[in-house]
This record gives sequence, structure tokens and C-alpha cells, in this order.
Amino acid sequence: MSGVAPLDLAPVVRNFLDLSDAGADALAAIQNDAVTRKAARRDASGAWPKGRPDADAPLAGHVLAMIFEKNSTRTRVSFDIGMRQLGGSALILDSSSSQLGRGETIADTARVLSRMVDAIMIRTDDHAKAEELAHYAHVPVINGLTDRSHPCQIVADIQTILECGKPLPGLELAWFGDGNNVLHSLIEAAGLFRFNVRVATPPGYEPDPGFVAQARERGAEITLTHDATAAAAGADVLVTDTWVSMGQEHAHNKLAAMQPYRVDAALMAQAKQDAIFLHCLPAHVGDEVSAEVFESAQSKVFDEAENRIHAQKSILLWCLGKL
Repeated sequence: MSGVAPLDLAPVVRNFLDLSDAGADALAAIQNDAVTRKAARRDASGAWPKGRPDADAPLAGHVLAMIFEKNSTRTRVSFDIGMRQLGGSALILDSSSSQLGRGETIADTARVLSRMVDAIMIRTDDHAKAEELAHYAHVPVINGLTDRSHPCQIVADIQTILECGKPLPGLELAWFGDGNNVLHSLIEAAGLFRFNVRVATPPGYEPDPGFVAQARERGAEITLTHDATAAAAGADVLVTDTWVSMGQEHAHNKLAAMQPYRVDAALMAQAKQDAIFLHCLPAHVGDEVSAEVFESAQSKVFDEAENRIHAQKSILLWCLGKL
């Protein structure tokens, strides 16, 4: 043998920072797998215990590192339980209990974790941190939420919409309130799956024009309006999110601007009779949504929350080359 170093034949890492990282075909495969795995956990005697591994346990021996720089309930629990159901395990890192809180760089963290775990999920306030993590890591990096986008949430949302018998091509989805990270990923999904989004926001709170332009180029109809009633008219799905994100607790002017965009019974009445309501939670009932709508039969928010588990599982499988 010569002393010449071998060529680097390492496989391309599949990151999931935005929906476009996977693309329409892969996302369809992820959706199908999520539906199949959810159904398989229900047998004749009822639902399995939540921590019981799937029959095939495809990620046995695999470990997911979860980095949290923002508070979390659904993301934390769904990824943890998802890994258990896939046969693997998860560990949590946050700034208060890891060297990230003492100034260790994202680059060094990425290189260390790549030697110790099989995938990394990050939930942070700055999308650039997720991109830097993915640049230096040698294992898949998944965006659990950034200020730019929330792709894992939208995979669960799409699963919920499909479960309600609403096909995506031609779907009319209406969004109310802030043009935020969740909306960005919904608009991105619209371009990939060819459905339409009507966005009703106050002036100055519109979504990132880059997401809008990309979706329109892919054939989606994205309508921007300041008229909530017009956005709701004939819609199949109505979606909103908290008006004030973490770190904006004193945004009084923003709260005042959002008042006309509350999803209440009158607004739901403008939509199709079988329209559904979605909210990624946590909800501030009485602000962005009325109690009447939130607790109604049209509200699928808790199905949507449960589907985070199934969506995350299939995203993990895709990232790790199992789909």
C-alpha cells in the first residue's frame, strides 16, 4: 500500500433546513411514510404505548442530539418520542447546561457532535446558526425552528390536511396575522405541492418576498391582502399563529395592529362549510383565535400537534437515508 490518502467518498449529507432541501418527491415520500407509520401503531387492541418502538425499529442504535436555544414543548417531545418509536434515543443540549452557553462556537459544536451522534436537531432564534451547524457537521442537521422558517411544523400540517380528506392540488389555504416563519414554510410548501395561499396581514407585517416569489415561480397562487374577510372567503383551511413570538412580549403596537385578523366564528363562516382550523400552538385564545373556534369541531389543532411525532419520524428517516 502506498502512503497516498484515499479519496473522500463520504456520502452527501441530507439536511432539512427548509422544505426545498428535500423537494416535492421526497416530501411526498415523507408524508406517505408518516401516514403509514401512524396507522401501523394502531392494532385491534387499541393504540400502542407511546414509547413502544415501531415493529421495524429502523433507527435502533441511532442517537439524535437536540439543541435548544428557544423554549419548546411540541418540538422537544415529538422528536424525543419519535426517536424512541424508531428504536433510537435522543439527548438534549441547551445553552444553560452545555458549552454553547460559555461561548463554544457553532462550528466546534458541529464537529464534536458529528463524532458522537447520528443527527442533530436545532431550535434557535437565528437561521444563520442552523446553516453554520449544517456547514460544519458531518451528520444531518434538522431545523426544529428558526426565525426564518419552521419546516417540520408544515410537514405535520400537511399530514393533518390530508387526513381531513383535502387534496393539496388546488387547495385554498388562508393565513391570518403575522407574516412569520411558519407562514414562510407554508408558502414554500404551496410552491412544492401546488396549492394556493391567501395571506391576510396588517400593513408592514407581510411575509418575506423571497418565499412569495419562489412559490409563484413554482406555480402557486400567493395572494397578499390586508382584508381578512376576503382571504377567508371560500377557503378550505384557515391558519393562524401567536401574534407575539418569544422575545416580543411587550409588542403592544403589534398586538393592536393584529386585532382585525382574529379567527372567530364570523371569519370561519366566510370559508367553506367543511373548512378546518389549524394553529401550531401554543395558542393565546382570545387573541389570534376565539375560544369558540379553538374548541370547535372544525379545529384540528390537537391532531396537528400529535402529527408532529409522525412527521418528525419520517423526516429523520429521510435525513438518515432510510427513505
